[in-house]
Amino acid sequence: MTSFEFPKQFKAFAKFMVVLMALLILASCSESATEPEENIGNISDSWESISAADAGMNAAMLDTAISKAAAQDRFLSLLVIRNGKLVMEEYFNGNTANTLNDTRSVTKSVVSTLVGIALKEGFISSLDETLGDYLHPDIANLDPVQQSITIRDLLTMSAGFEWDEWTNTSYTDWITSGNHINHMFELDIVNTPGTTFTYNSGETHILGVLLQKAVDMPLADFAKTYLFDKIGVERVNWELLIGGYVNGGAGIDLRPRDMARLGMLYLQNGRTGDEQILPDGWTTTATTAKYTWRSTFGPLQALTYGYLWWIEEDAAATAYTAWGYGGQYIYVVPEKDLIIVTTTNWRGLSSDGGPAPLEQAGFDIIVNHIVPAAN
Repeated sequence: MTSFEFPKQFKAFAKFMVVLMALLILASCSESATEPEENIGNISDSWESISAADAGMNAAMLDTAISKAAAQDRFLSLLVIRNGKLVMEEYFNGNTANTLNDTRSVTKSVVSTLVGIALKEGFISSLDETLGDYLHPDIANLDPVQQSITIRDLLTMSAGFEWDEWTNTSYTDWITSGNHINHMFELDIVNTPGTTFTYNSGETHILGVLLQKAVDMPLADFAKTYLFDKIGVERVNWELLIGGYVNGGAGIDLRPRDMARLGMLYLQNGRTGDEQILPDGWTTTATTAKYTWRSTFGPLQALTYGYLWWIEEDAAATAYTAWGYGGQYIYVVPEKDLIIVTTTNWRGLSSDGGPAPLEQAGFDIIVNHIVPAAN
């Protein structure tokens, strides 16, 4: 067999084509790698409205959700955001897009977010830092067990204080105590810190006090500068308690659209536009279950807790929720790129059958009518 060799001109052309193809592949990979960042929206931008059809949602199911909300005489707002766009925005009983709504324990999820920011900005170095590191003895004289309580314990409602917020008067006793810091540290520690979940608004207030000490500025100012200004929240009101501390456990007033902005920050993994506000991975960590227990509440069948966020591990679509008394919700379904916001008039509920019926009605609208509407 005789040998054969390509002409020199062909060899040169072949080398050129190999180099060209390599450059094209590299360019393609680079474009693919940067595309997700280019698609991260600026949360401070005005909401763009789209139709249910354009959002891939069932309009008839959304209409049913609106009807059910309107039938509740305490419902104030119902918003649906999908793929970063406003699909539905309904207000009831005199509420408007510009009305500040008292979101109660949604405040806790805001405080959780501020902890993440403080960690990223270096104001705190670890979630394993303790009350002793920040509060003893300048803010309060703590015993050794109290000093050992960590930021992580406070984020997971496991500091161990004797407290019963759901069936007893613990919250009322605390909020009317006249000294919200000392009242907490006068309570017995009945569980080893870090071991047992006990829903406790006073603990989250103490976490807010710790944060204020760590960042060396009022918590409301820190929230404005490092969170709200960056995501376009222009109006906010905090409940101010004795001693110059805002209520970290409840009482922040937000507009419903601005509640959705917090949900969007989590959907975008703590990023707005080209700025990373939260530590990389924080949103996943904060909204991942920290306990093995699961609870049932209305249509929620696998409810548990993360870092001051409630988590519903539904087999169809796992969600996480900022949940305030009486049905103040920021309900986020990452798999469907979906945010649902509700607010209600919660005042007087304690003497009107309690919050559970209204809260369950809100979850029914969300879980049984809006989430399934997202194809």
